[in-house]
Amino acid sequence: MASLDFEQEKSIFRKFYDSNRRHLVAAKNTYIRIISSLITQFDGGEVTKIEGRVKEREECIKKFNRKYQRELEADERAYEIRDFISDLIGIRIVCLYEDQITVLSEMLQHHFRILDVTDKIASMESTEDSFGYKGLHMDLVLNEEMASLPKYLPYADCPVEVQIRSLIQDAWSVLDHKIKYKKSIPIDLKRRINVLSALFELADREFMEIRNATTELIQQETVAPISDLPDEAPETMGQMVKVASGKTVNAFNFLRIAGHFFRDFEFDDSKVDDFVHDILKLNKDFQKSDLHTCLIRNLKIIREYRDHFIAENPGKTFSPYTSVRHCLYLHDPETFGRILSKGVRERFTDWLSESLNTSV
Repeated sequence: MASLDFEQEKSIFRKFYDSNRRHLVAAKNTYIRIISSLITQFDGGEVTKIEGRVKEREECIKKFNRKYQRELEADERAYEIRDFISDLIGIRIVCLYEDQITVLSEMLQHHFRILDVTDKIASMESTEDSFGYKGLHMDLVLNEEMASLPKYLPYADCPVEVQIRSLIQDAWSVLDHKIKYKKSIPIDLKRRINVLSALFELADREFMEIRNATTELIQQETVAPISDLPDEAPETMGQMVKVASGKTVNAFNFLRIAGHFFRDFEFDDSKVDDFVHDILKLNKDFQKSDLHTCLIRNLKIIREYRDHFIAENPGKTFSPYTSVRHCLYLHDPETFGRILSKGVRERFTDWLSESLNTSV
């Protein structure tokens, strides 16, 4: 029964906590599994971390003492400590971008019963001289449908606080908790902390803008003109559709062009980035039109060499990257001599010589 006796209520809470800790841990793990499944199922974007914890017993008591005890006792309102610890079970979702927070929040609101929402992003942005970590906090429980299922029924009365943060917000929250004094401090120190907080906020926005710009560039390259002529047909060589010149090859237009010639191959973003960098180290002015022309003119013979190589070396592979390397070498042996290793280059040139002699 609720009272105003803090010592008594501490004892009651400790007994409750100790007898229920195993159940609380099971509830935490269950919520993590449900949320992880929902994020995968409904494509909430890339999430870097979903983790949970059961708040330590003495931390709960300290929080109650710090935030609620004085006001409750001043108003002579009886209390039970457990009623004021909404984050006894806590789950943290860390996503890459700030705009994912809204998407994930809406998903949770659709599948759980929401008890309370605290938007620390809005509250921080409305205060000019304040600083601290941002994020969205949601107190929630299982909805009626899930709570009625036998496997979830034991956790129907277990509320959970879910924190949703971007990767940058999560990093700042770690640092923010390491700053011991933030209120009664000299103004110059407070300003330095505010500057640091602003830099993190700027990083969060720039990270999102870079993603948006990258997506836009990929979309632009997708609709950019490219020859629709079959690259295998030699009779079309004199009728090639001219690709716009004056644009240096980059990861985006490489994906567009290479994807046209190797339709069944999925190019890895990081490998493409490194590969294009290797090309530009050998020729910093290499154009996307040059790459397109290079593949149209040379890919047929490289495919013949690939078939020969695989027949001679069972079990080995000859990837599209390897094909493009050989095309570049054939396109300009002087510039792209180092695009192939010495042994690979010598084996290829020997085959070319043999093929030429055979044809003669």
